[in-house]
Formats: sequence, C-alpha cells, structure tokens
Amino acid sequence: MDAERISRLLQKLRGDRSREEVANAVGISVSALAMYENAARIPRDETKRKLADYYGKTVQEIFFD
Repeated sequence: MDAERISRLLQKLRGDRSREEVANAVGISVSALAMYENAARIPRDETKRKLADYYGKTVQEIFFD
C-alpha cells in the first residue's frame, strides 16, 4: 500500500468537493480526511469501505491497485 499514491487518488476523487462535505458524508472528521489526503495516515478498513462507496469505487481500486 503506497500512501503517496493513495493520497493523490483521494484528492483527485474529491475533486471540487470540500473536505468537510466528504468527511460529513463518510462520517469521519475533516482532520482525518486531511491526514489521508496528505499521506500522514492510512484509513482503517471500515473507513476504506465508506470512502470507496462514497466515490463509487472498490476498496481494491483506491487502496490496493
């Protein structure tokens, strides 16, 4: 799992949406999302599933390809 690749992809998937919008929709804090997008932390499995569902992707596509 490459944190830098994941962070770039999460930023790309978020697009024009605010971090607050995505964090609220997924049920995480804005600071947690920022850490994921800045490669400071990798989300837990439950959060990976929520992010993948929100973005219409699979966990594999976002976190393991």
